[in-house]
Amino acid sequence: RNKKFSDKYKLKYPLGSDEGKNCDKLGIWIEKSMYGRKYMGIERSTFLIGPDSELLKEWRKVKVPGHAQEVYDFLKSLST
Repeated sequence: RNKKFSDKYKLKYPLGSDEGKNCDKLGIWIEKSMYGRKYMGIERSTFLIGPDSELLKEWRKVKVPGHAQEVYDFLKSLST
C-alpha cells in the first residue's frame, strides 16, 4: 500500500509500514471506540526519522486538516 502511494506521488524517500510489529514498537496500536463499540486500531500518527535513524519529531492523534503544513513548517525550520 505504501509503495503504491510512494510511486503515485514520486516520493524520493521510504515510508514506514503501518503493519504489526512497527505499530507495537511505536505504541500506536491502541484501543479505540466508535458508537460504543471498542476495537483495536492504529492511532493516526506521523514520525519524522532522520537519515541516521534518529527520531526527529512525532505527531500523535493527528488531524488531517493542516497537518501537512505543520510537518512542512517543521522541516523548513530544520534548514534555517
